[in-house]
Amino acid sequence: MRVADIMTRNPVTIPSTSTVWQALETMEQTSCHHLPVMSPQNHVIGVITARDCRLALRLPDVVREYWQEDELAKQLLVRTVMTAAPTVTTPDTSAKAAAQSMLHNYVSCLPVMVGETLVGIVTVSDILVAFTKMQSDYKDGDTNNP
Repeated sequence: MRVADIMTRNPVTIPSTSTVWQALETMEQTSCHHLPVMSPQNHVIGVITARDCRLALRLPDVVREYWQEDELAKQLLVRTVMTAAPTVTTPDTSAKAAAQSMLHNYVSCLPVMVGETLVGIVTVSDILVAFTKMQSDYKDGDTNNP
């Protein structure tokens, strides 16, 4: 199984000049917890997660009630909170190698790149879904999916 088989294609992104409030709003609207951060030249320069936002704002959780009226969230820029120069992967990388990379680098997602172009994102959740599907297929008698 390859990253291309389990990744989210064409992920929602956010400009580095956006605020943490805008990042949280985008995450809530799209039901995601990870956003690749884009430069003005449309290059991936970082990743911001819901956890990054929670820690930056010193919130107990990232529910709307906590950050909706937070003045710091409206002023703090994504580029000051994001993880810069994120670890990336390619669509042809094995899912196992992507999972090992996440574990080794202590990250919960990897932008998926073809050259300089962002084509997807793979998250720990994607890896878990693939794992559980493989286990289910194996139990159902499909031994061709190691």
